[in-house]
Amino acid sequence: MTLALALGALAVGIASFAVLAGGSPFGEVTPGQTAGLVLVNAAFVLLLAASLAGRLVRVWAERRRGSAGSRLHVRLVLLLGGVAVVPAMLVAVFATVFFQLGIQAWFSDKVRDTLEASLVASRAYLDENRNTIRADALSMAADLNRAAPMLPDNTLGFSQVLATHTALRGLTEASVFEPVLGRVIANAGLGTTLVVEPPPAWAMEIARQGDVAVLQAEGEEGRVRGLIALDIEPGLMLIIGRPLDPSIIEHMQRTELAFQEYNQLDQNRSGLQITFVMIFAIATLLVLLAAVLIGLVMANQIARPISRLINAAERVRGGDLSVRVEEGRPDDEVGSLSRAFNRMTNQLAAQRSELLEAYRQLDDRRRFTESVLAGVSAGVIGLDAAGRINLPNRPASELLGQDLEAAIGQPLSEVAPDFRGILAAAAAMPEKPRTEEIPIMGPSGRRTLLARIGAEFDAGGLSGYVLTFDDITALLSAQRMAAWADVARRIAHEIKNPLTPIQLSAERLKRRYLKQITDDPDTFRACTDTIVRQVGDIGRMVDEFSAFARMPQPVIRPENPAQLVREALVLQRDAHPGIAYEFRAAEGPVSVRCDRRLINQALTNLLQNAADAIAMRPEGEAGGRVTVEMVPVPGWLHVSVEDNGIGLPGDGERDRLTEPYVTHKAKGTGLGLAIVKKIMEDHGGGLALADGTDGGARATLTLPLDEAPPKDTAEPDGLPQGMQEQGTEMLRHGA
Repeated sequence: MTLALALGALAVGIASFAVLAGGSPFGEVTPGQTAGLVLVNAAFVLLLAASLAGRLVRVWAERRRGSAGSRLHVRLVLLLGGVAVVPAMLVAVFATVFFQLGIQAWFSDKVRDTLEASLVASRAYLDENRNTIRADALSMAADLNRAAPMLPDNTLGFSQVLATHTALRGLTEASVFEPVLGRVIANAGLGTTLVVEPPPAWAMEIARQGDVAVLQAEGEEGRVRGLIALDIEPGLMLIIGRPLDPSIIEHMQRTELAFQEYNQLDQNRSGLQITFVMIFAIATLLVLLAAVLIGLVMANQIARPISRLINAAERVRGGDLSVRVEEGRPDDEVGSLSRAFNRMTNQLAAQRSELLEAYRQLDDRRRFTESVLAGVSAGVIGLDAAGRINLPNRPASELLGQDLEAAIGQPLSEVAPDFRGILAAAAAMPEKPRTEEIPIMGPSGRRTLLARIGAEFDAGGLSGYVLTFDDITALLSAQRMAAWADVARRIAHEIKNPLTPIQLSAERLKRRYLKQITDDPDTFRACTDTIVRQVGDIGRMVDEFSAFARMPQPVIRPENPAQLVREALVLQRDAHPGIAYEFRAAEGPVSVRCDRRLINQALTNLLQNAADAIAMRPEGEAGGRVTVEMVPVPGWLHVSVEDNGIGLPGDGERDRLTEPYVTHKAKGTGLGLAIVKKIMEDHGGGLALADGTDGGARATLTLPLDEAPPKDTAEPDGLPQGMQEQGTEMLRHGA
């Protein structure tokens, strides 16, 4: 359609030029035809402008959307449009200037003077012949009038006289005739006729008035004639004639016609200028629009394959290797590029298929390896030769408290600095496996890992390391607990036997010899009391050793934890009236499966520790407070004992408080928290130590919940029957 519009515009431009320049092959152009031609031009201009506007709008829209190749398209449109517009405008300007200069040269004074001189010269020749024929007619008429009386009724003689005068004056014709009937009286010269065509009426009138009427014949036989009236008889007239030079007459006619056309053009000079301007404007506009439109089409032809290539490349970048582009003509550079692109995508698709198959096999192997590693409780980390993480399992992330999957590619020494020592040792001697115990600070406290690292070798040398580690904190704790239990059992066995004789001997000495000692009996009494009191203290310590060494197996049954807490608080309120105890429990019945006596012992130990921590505060501080809070969470029950005492030691010693014989109290044995931890482990729960909100300590027991809570049958502030003695015994053996 664009090419058809361009060719039609070119044809209409040529037709307009031909019509407006007067070169139409159809003859004179009517105003209606001119108006129709203008309408046709306007229609083509509008069609070209609409097509051009539509294409420009599409180019602008693609540029705004940032379509592939839109910038190149715009540059090509500007380039081709400029190449079309600039020459057309320059030609139009130069043509207009040249036409204006040509018009001024055509209608200059020199041209007008030359044309006027030619016209005057032509007219002077004709005037000369007219004057000559006038003079000849007058002289010949006078001679005939004088000779007529001497030749009465002698027609032959009159004709001879007429011929003589005709020959003497070089005339080609002479006739005497009667104008009414047109009868010839006499004639001479080349023409002999009996009848003369009557002259025009105006010539007859001039001749009757006595003057000479000059007649000029038209046509190829150019001649000049004179008509005059004779006095021989009334009504007779003489007509004479002489031929003119045909070339001169023709030149005179052309000069006359040229001068008339020149005057006409001079008078219509402004209209002529407007006509030529219209010719240039229409031709320029049509050619310009056609050229720009063809330039747009060419720009589309160039930019469209490139845009397709860009879009295809973007799809390839997105992973779609099935995209293909139209290759076009085989002898075109863009077609060659398209074929090269298609060959490239075919090769990439084939290579990707091979890579996907290889990756699938590797992924299957990796999943198999991960499945094997996931089934291992120990942490396993695969390292490259530089010590960077490339294959960790899930237990490794759980043991280290970090997401090792996200740290793949990073050095393990930066992710877990605690392994720097064993990594450095393995790098120094890769051929020798290394095994070390590594203490780390995890999210649940300080733990001990047993790590082993070994190197892997291939044909190129060292290819990487395999680091395995496991948490042996519980194992070490169990070993220490077993060792301390054995120590406690031996100590209890070795110490408890001599305690009773010592106590009995001291009491017997006091009863038997106190009355006999008269010199300083008070000292004797104080010494024996000290022996008895210290033996009692040692006995209580031995009982704690025995209790730690022989922890009974728990008897699990559903219990009400709120009732257990209230029972423990009653004893503590009686033993420590200066401390304010507060109990907070969630609404609704709660049940746990536990051993009532052991849980009561654990609560008593925690409450006794809280009271001891409050008593260790600096003197002068008052307001001891212990808060017991019971909070159920899904599947578990948290029982927290918080005080405002001296608090817990630093992080380095806090993790060891649950180990046997580790304490920060002056009179403590270090077995209270160890017993509590052992009780909670036997119940499937746990013990957690943390800082309190007011600077003290917070110990939290975690017990599994029971689905069917029992009814609370005990009084809030009392003890059931038979529990007073058990509470007293637990106070005596508290931590």
